[in-house]
Amino acid sequence: MTAKAHVQRVVGTGAEEAAPRVGVVGGGQLARMMQEAAIPLGIQLHALVEAADGASGQVIPNSQVGNADDSAAVCALAERVDVLTVEHEHVPDEILAAAGELAPVRPGSHALAYAQDKLLMREKMEELGAPVPRWWRVKSEQEIQAGLAELGGRGVLKTPRDGYDGKGVRIIAEASEARDWLADGGPLLLEEMIPFEFEVAAVLARRPSGEVACWPVVRTVQQQGACFEVVAPAPGVGPELEGQIQGIAVKIAEDLDVVGILAVEMFVGSNGDEGSASGAPALQPYVNELAMRPHNSAHWTIEGADTSQFEQHLRAVLDLPLGSTLPLRDWSVMVNVLGSELDDPREAYQQVMEKYPRAKIHMYGKEVKPRRKIGHVTVVGDDLDEALAQAHGAAAMLRGEG
Repeated sequence: MTAKAHVQRVVGTGAEEAAPRVGVVGGGQLARMMQEAAIPLGIQLHALVEAADGASGQVIPNSQVGNADDSAAVCALAERVDVLTVEHEHVPDEILAAAGELAPVRPGSHALAYAQDKLLMREKMEELGAPVPRWWRVKSEQEIQAGLAELGGRGVLKTPRDGYDGKGVRIIAEASEARDWLADGGPLLLEEMIPFEFEVAAVLARRPSGEVACWPVVRTVQQQGACFEVVAPAPGVGPELEGQIQGIAVKIAEDLDVVGILAVEMFVGSNGDEGSASGAPALQPYVNELAMRPHNSAHWTIEGADTSQFEQHLRAVLDLPLGSTLPLRDWSVMVNVLGSELDDPREAYQQVMEKYPRAKIHMYGKEVKPRRKIGHVTVVGDDLDEALAQAHGAAAMLRGEG
């Protein structure tokens, strides 16, 4: 880790002056939780945030208001720090390249491109031999209709960029359903609907030296396109399948030269083979999405693992030795709080804390809006059913449903 010359301080102990400085582009809950991890390590976090009173602006003293597509603002941030990272993928490549002239950018634009563009990612996954759903690059209704015919009449249509939490995704049966997206002129991604048994995420960290550390594979449950529940470790994933899933994620991280956190979301479905003595079909993972920053599927690590994903991300981008990823208990359950009937979910704290004293509540300082991720609840323990009941019960109360 190479530090820049620090500004001389007139007052203070000198600890701030000597602190490693990490810049983060984005002011959402991920940067907010990075600040929680930075404090005990004495790392000084600097953030480019969308609003001074947003999720991160509330808690990161060294915040500057600006947008990720503002080259001057991103470069000004890069000039003040030892290394620059991101909490979302929506930073133009040319801006990351310009910032990279001023400070190391981790992950770099050469890797982040595959998390920004789904078509580019699908091409790369096939090149790496990673399993993906059948897919087509389509630019017209005729091409979409031809793809749908090969898929038996239904498929999943996606915009290549800027889609998340179910946005930019449609299940279609007719090409005419894509007419408004086609009007924008760019190609779209059409792919098959995988009849999956469940969804998983493999999350790891990688540092510039090449060291990699993986957490256990987790099971994820989506609700209206947004992650709703995460269970660690993933029920139904044995050692052989977990090794296969983690192997795919590690290969992606190494081949793309990812630095920091990488999350690989996958469908797990039958491959049609009789894979066990009982005659049950063997399970096959299919890569769905990549994220190259702390990820919702690993929030459980804050309470449930030796090292949280947020601490690990800071270690990785600073090229420090990675921490242990061992779970602290048999099970960890994380449930997102997606919107609320309450004007302020903190109104429910008395009730939640009395009924679910083991629940760990994380609120993001966001205005309540329908289906918006405004917080999450984690419960760890040795009984999965009990952890599920407590996490869901606490989250429901925070949504005003308890």
